[in-house]
Amino acid sequence: MAEGWANHLGNGQVQAFSAGTHPYGEIAGETYDVMHEKGLPLEAHCSKGLGDVPVGEMDVVVKMGSEVAFSLPEGFQGRVEDWNIPDPFGRGVVVFRNVRDMIERQVLGLLAEIVKPRPSGP
Repeated sequence: MAEGWANHLGNGQVQAFSAGTHPYGEIAGETYDVMHEKGLPLEAHCSKGLGDVPVGEMDVVVKMGSEVAFSLPEGFQGRVEDWNIPDPFGRGVVVFRNVRDMIERQVLGLLAEIVKPRPSGP
């Protein structure tokens, strides 16, 4: 969900990747459903592990839950955010919606910090 929100709301000014320390191998159906409710289809997305994304090159790495433990690559120069977002897996669509909305708010806050406003006019 965070990857979808960041890439959508970042308006081409960010490139976000989502990955897990223990990927499920597929995206939960409820994730597709609740993001589609907001007009963000995720059909092009897939479940990925940390080794599948360029963590060492990132400016910001976000830990979704405080129970998540992982090591950053040696020499990592970016910043780490801990959003403490609960994992909705297996907890029903209402929890998925709540998590979706939490993630949207967090992404908007982070984008406000890191994305420079585009100049207006010609």
